[in-house]
Amino acid sequence: MSAKGPGSEPTLGMDPVEDTLRRLREAFNAGRTRPAEFRVEQLKGLSRFLQDNRQLLKDALAQDLHKSAFESEISELLLCQNEVDLALKSLQAWMKDEPAGNNLITQLDSTFIRKEPYGLVLIIAPWNYPVNLILVPLVGAIAAGNCVVLKPSEISKSTEKVLVTLLPQYLDKSCFAVVLGGPQETGQLLKHKFDYIFFTGKVRMGSTGSPHVGKIVMTAATKHLTPVTLELGGKNPCYVDDNCDPQTVANRVAFFRYFNTGQTCVAPDYILCSPEMQERLLPALQSAITRFYGDDPQSSPNLGRIINQKHFKRLQGLLGCGRVAIGGQSDESDRYIAPTVLVDVQETEPVMQEEIFGPILPLVTVRSLDEAIDFINRREKPLALYAFSNCSQVVNQVLERTSSGTFAGNEGFIYLTLPSLPLGGVGESLLSPTTQSTTPGRLAWYPRPASSLNSELCTC
Repeated sequence: MSAKGPGSEPTLGMDPVEDTLRRLREAFNAGRTRPAEFRVEQLKGLSRFLQDNRQLLKDALAQDLHKSAFESEISELLLCQNEVDLALKSLQAWMKDEPAGNNLITQLDSTFIRKEPYGLVLIIAPWNYPVNLILVPLVGAIAAGNCVVLKPSEISKSTEKVLVTLLPQYLDKSCFAVVLGGPQETGQLLKHKFDYIFFTGKVRMGSTGSPHVGKIVMTAATKHLTPVTLELGGKNPCYVDDNCDPQTVANRVAFFRYFNTGQTCVAPDYILCSPEMQERLLPALQSAITRFYGDDPQSSPNLGRIINQKHFKRLQGLLGCGRVAIGGQSDESDRYIAPTVLVDVQETEPVMQEEIFGPILPLVTVRSLDEAIDFINRREKPLALYAFSNCSQVVNQVLERTSSGTFAGNEGFIYLTLPSLPLGGVGESLLSPTTQSTTPGRLAWYPRPASSLNSELCTC
């Protein structure tokens, strides 16, 4: 593993990563990162990195994932910049001591809660949003006064190159470093003691995906009693009630299912609906796909590609599940899989046993809302859950009778743009038992009905 960070050469005979960690810890122990002025300076440096290298980052994302400029802007760069702006605006308030209540014995005392940085933080990023999911956690770590080791994904190679080459030029090298390497090197890195680990893992594939890797990260952290945040994904159900407009639902589901070529941890993973609604949804989904990607999606600039051959082969194998109702085409030389809808899918088939993480959407029929809720509750708790209905009682029943990290009624994962809502997860979708308040509650977003953008919810 190689490291980029402190300016001087490693001590002779010393592991370069070990030397980097030692230097960063010395900087933290010296109090270098604690002053508000230092934190502001680093946040402004990160902002300049985003502004100066905007086109380079877009080009890298296009090379890695064939991301369009639109997707790169709204799901990567803009979210990072918004996070920096929020931190700069709120930093003084965040750093203030929080008054605490007194009792009769301590009423003459001064009692308060002081927020302190953890120390040396490790951020391990995934490949599917390789800018967003490394820089957004970095903003929080900087604002809190930590030193940080960044480990970008080696799978998104072009983005990794930009980060390791240019990002250190905008940050204090005595406090921040970028390290390179694959799974073996990351395993070696985890043997070192950190004060906090933030891991986002992609993709879940049977027994070898992110929950498996997440357990490795947590096991390594346990040896040093290190608190962790693990965001691991899962299969996200989407219930569609008979009482809604199929075209409106199809537009929203298709947009969020095929965004980033389906390689999003909170994307709708499968639809639960009645046989009657399935017949109404299929032509609506075909219409939405054509609207978004044209008659030939492979030539559309708005549809990305699968990250590498390994994941392409995995997804190509899932196309054999059930029956292809829409799409199903693939081109290995281009890592292209068409936006696809599957029907007649059995619960025991691979496409329903693992997180799909690609542009494939199975439709599973159920006879009632109760059967849909039972289907959801028999499986691992998902990272996200979606429900579409014109009836507020139906959406509320799904919310109240299930458990998931996030919930959206009549909408996709637009809630990710809201800094007011925390990252949520439960069970295998997000394991963070040693963090102070990573999952304070279920994140719920319930904006509007499924038949119109402006009409009010009915009171059925």
